[in-house]
Amino acid sequence: MTLFTPGDVPESPAQQVLLKTQALGSAILSSASFSIIATDEKGIIQLFNVGAERMLGYRADEVVNRISPSDIHDPAEVMARAQALSLEFSTPITPGFGALAFKASRGLEDSYELTYISKGGARFPAIVSITALRDQDGVIIGYLLIGADNSARKQVEDELIKAKASAEKANLAKSDFLSNMSHELRSPLNAILGFAQLMESGSTPLTADQKESTSHILQAGWYLLDLINEILDLALIESGKMLLSPEPTALDEILLDCQTMIEPEARSHGITMNFCREDKPCYILADRTRVKQVLINLLSNAIKYNSAGGSVTVSCALEGAERVRLSVADTGLGLSPEQLAQLFQPFNRLGQELNGEEGTGIGLVMTRRLVELMGGVIGVESTVGKGSVFWVDWLRTAEPQLHETDIASVAPTPVPKPHDPDLRTLLYVEDNPANLRLVEHLIARRPNLHLLSAGDAASGIHLAREFLPKVILMDINLPGISGIKALRMLREDPLTQHIPVIAVSANAMPQDIRKGLEAGFFRYLTKPIKVGEFMSVLDVALAYAATSAATRGVH
Repeated sequence: MTLFTPGDVPESPAQQVLLKTQALGSAILSSASFSIIATDEKGIIQLFNVGAERMLGYRADEVVNRISPSDIHDPAEVMARAQALSLEFSTPITPGFGALAFKASRGLEDSYELTYISKGGARFPAIVSITALRDQDGVIIGYLLIGADNSARKQVEDELIKAKASAEKANLAKSDFLSNMSHELRSPLNAILGFAQLMESGSTPLTADQKESTSHILQAGWYLLDLINEILDLALIESGKMLLSPEPTALDEILLDCQTMIEPEARSHGITMNFCREDKPCYILADRTRVKQVLINLLSNAIKYNSAGGSVTVSCALEGAERVRLSVADTGLGLSPEQLAQLFQPFNRLGQELNGEEGTGIGLVMTRRLVELMGGVIGVESTVGKGSVFWVDWLRTAEPQLHETDIASVAPTPVPKPHDPDLRTLLYVEDNPANLRLVEHLIARRPNLHLLSAGDAASGIHLAREFLPKVILMDINLPGISGIKALRMLREDPLTQHIPVIAVSANAMPQDIRKGLEAGFFRYLTKPIKVGEFMSVLDVALAYAATSAATRGVH
């Protein structure tokens, strides 16, 4: 190879290219921003550029032909890298330079983060890229390591991590504070509402002024309770403590429930309600109770902020194979682009507080977060003077069902005679009609069992105290009182404390199951129900109930 000196003047284009290549190589090797280290095939340093000298504090003559690059890295990290590579490639990897050069020796691109140790003992993070150098026959003749000081980036990352942790801590503290305050506010509010209702319904007639005052107390009290409930829900969502039970839920059943709940409010405002009717049942994957909460909030807003004599239309449409869109359209004043941009801001009522209509400015924020937690998407379209359409895209799912082969696997038992003492009563507390139908279908195969059902915990506790079932099946996420709290109430009552309670829940994470068993459930079954497991656990619980009854001398 011809080498040129600065005084030489290349004559041919090829010589000019060669000179430029030499200049580029010289500039790279002379760079003070990157450490460039070249080794021989055994890993002994042969080249140590200016950048390496500046970064590591060694002179080139102190390391060339003397040490390996692994000698200036943190030995614990080099050892850890060797162990990780051994697991990755199922090949014993030699710690030291062998670990650093392993991937490069196999023609694999390699870049890693390790700690450099300078001559003075200072330690700093570096990013190192390593490439194998080969001769014309492909034989490795050495390795090239290019390193960069990563201290500034690491410092920024550490500061971001600290800032994020601080923000999360502050957010959790705020959520815990809101949650605690919400609970604390309920106690005095309970007394205010309780005594106001006693005054209103008391035997002593109230004067006109007293009636008006009492009415104001109750109206303000119920409004304050709604506000407390919304703040509590929002705090639970933001702190990650909101319990959701996503399961196949019939959308038409939810719409029917919401229609029943919302129509009295619509009539009081003079608003006409129009609900879609589907020919075939449509199931979505969501928490039934929270879906109803979302829809009631959207419907309430559509009624409150509508025009006099207006209407609200609820419609459904398929959005591809995986989603169904539920839309709530009103004939109100509509929203401007500026208002739409601020729509989901907490406590921002977009000026509606001036028209005398009650509201908190929290409902839509909470609605959006609930929808997103359930895997849905919420949006709005609005035209000033014509009204607004709020829509939610829910995840579709198949209707829950038991196959005939599964049903047939449940062997029927002899039909009990009238007043047969062997007829045993079960209670299922479940707010999802689809899940209730499945269990009814199973229990129907066991004529010696009689099933009672309740749609919420309060009703379930009442039935348990009245009929004393042999076994109770309990959903966890129930409207109002949760299944876990209901279990606690049953355990505190001498009448029902002996009844085995089986959890049947869509909360199927290991921590959910552990929490349920620690709360005192006899067994914890997850949805969708596995027929064999369900019947087996039910038989165990019935046997336990019989043994318990014998021990207590009960027939």
